Amino acid sequence: MNRLITFLAGTAVVPLTALAIAGCGGGGGGGGATESPAPPKTPSGQQATIGTANGSELGTILVDSKGRTLYLFRKDSTTKSSCFGECASDWPPLRTSGKPMVGGGASASMVGSTPRSDGKQQVTYNGHPLYLYAGDEKAGDTAGQGVTAFGAGWYALTPAGKQVSGQASSAGGSSPGGGY
Repeated sequence: MNRLITFLAGTAVVPLTALAIAGCGGGGGGGGATESPAPPKTPSGQQATIGTANGSELGTILVDSKGRTLYLFRKDSTTKSSCFGECASDWPPLRTSGKPMVGGGASASMVGSTPRSDGKQQVTYNGHPLYLYAGDEKAGDTAGQGVTAFGAGWYALTPAGKQVSGQASSAGGSSPGGGY
């Protein structure tokens, strides 16, 4: 009787183990939604400060050197940032220590920088200071899209330097407005 129980327990472990492994695997049926975009590169192959990636439901958007979504803040009326203190903790500015490097899809003529109150430079695109979102956990996340915080809305940007009007499926906040 003990042999039968041991045999049955042993044969049950193999299919259960296979099922557990299959459930944890990264199978190819996900449609690529969980894949992170490749970080942007300059024409010479160097890592770019700013480039583009396909933001799935948002289309092609601006990203930083790690493939993270870049946002504009509607409260910024000029190239000067309106986001400091707690705002800058939640929405860190995209910084640069020299001339920003531009990758494929982004327009070099639209890239610039502006000094922040601490004297360090923040990257701008089409006159908009650029920010990351602390709620985006990995490259390709767009949770900040359409969020209203610190007095205005936050939006990803198109390569043309306009706010994206779509709403990310994982974002909270208000409905986005029209183009910027």
